Amino acid sequence: MVLLDAVRADERLADWLGGLEESGSAHAVQARLPDADDELLDALVDLAVPYEDVNDLIALRRTLAADEGATWLLGRCVDGLARDLGRVGKGPRLLPLPWDSGPLGRYFHVFVFVAALPYVRAYHRERGIPDDISRRTLADLGRGLVLHRRRYGVGGLVAPTWFALHFHGELFQLGRLQYQRSRVAGREGVALAAAGLPLGPGEPCIDLHIPDYAGPLTPTACDRSLASAHDFFARHFPEERYTAGCCHSWLLDPQLRRYLPEDSNIVRFQRRFRVGGTIGEPEDDLPVRFVFGDPDLPMETLPRRTRLERAVGDHLRAGGHWYSGHGWFAW
Repeated sequence: MVLLDAVRADERLADWLGGLEESGSAHAVQARLPDADDELLDALVDLAVPYEDVNDLIALRRTLAADEGATWLLGRCVDGLARDLGRVGKGPRLLPLPWDSGPLGRYFHVFVFVAALPYVRAYHRERGIPDDISRRTLADLGRGLVLHRRRYGVGGLVAPTWFALHFHGELFQLGRLQYQRSRVAGREGVALAAAGLPLGPGEPCIDLHIPDYAGPLTPTACDRSLASAHDFFARHFPEERYTAGCCHSWLLDPQLRRYLPEDSNIVRFQRRFRVGGTIGEPEDDLPVRFVFGDPDLPMETLPRRTRLERAVGDHLRAGGHWYSGHGWFAW
C-alpha cells in the first residue's frame, strides 16, 4: 500500500493529517535526505541507529524518494520541526503510522529526523551548545529503534512524538538524566503554589526524565547530572528563569517504598522530590513496559529476577495498580 493512502485510511490519523495539510506555507523549509548512501550511513551512525537497521533504512530511502505522497509527508513533518525551532510547546506531533504501511511506515520518522538534522544542529550552534551534548541528545533516537525491535521483533521507531522533543530543541541529555524545557501544568501549578513556590500554571519549569539503557540511577550519577544541568541552562538559555524541577513518572509512585529498601536507588531518587502523590487513572502498562519491555505481557508470566521486577509484578498479581507520581524540587 502506498504510504499516504495507508495514512488516509486510518481514522485515528485524520485530524493529524488534516492539520499537516492546513499547515503548508510558501516559506516551508526544504526537507532533504543525504544524496549518497554513505552520507546517509554517516547520519544514521551519528544518531546511534543500530547496525541491524541501517541496511533497511538505506534501501527504503529509494522507496521513499519514489513515493510522491511519502515525500510530501516528509516535507510537512520536517517543516513542523524546523518551524518555531526551540519554542517550548510548539513542536509537532509525530504520530506512529499504520502498521499496514509496512517497513517504510515503521521507519518513516527516522527519515524525518535525519532530514531535520541540519536545522537542529544550526539551532544548537546558535545557542552555543557543545557538540558532545548535541550528539548525545540526538543519539537517543537509537534507543527508540532498539525498543521497537525488542517489543515487536521487527525494525521501526517507537514514540516518534517523544523524539520530536529532542529534535525541536526542547530536551537535552545531560549525563544520567534528560531535561526538558517545559511549562507547569494546571494541577501541578496549584500544588507548587500551595508549597510556597512562585509558580503557577503556564510558568517555565524543567521536567526531568529517566531514560532506560543508561545504567544504574545512582545518587552520584544524578548529582553530577543535576550539576551539569544547572550550568547548561544558565549558560545556553540565560533568558529563561527556572525555579522548579519537576518529574512525572511511575518511578515516583509512593507505593514502590513498600517493596524497595530505603537505600535503593529508586527510593533515594524519590527523596529528591516533594512528591504530591498520584493523579489520574492507573497506568499499569508503564512499569511493565519499562521494566519488562512489553506492556502487553500477561502479569502471570512477569519474571521475578530482581527486586524491581518482583515489586512490579507481585503488586499487580495482588490486585494492585501503579500510578504516575508527580514531584518537584526548587531548581
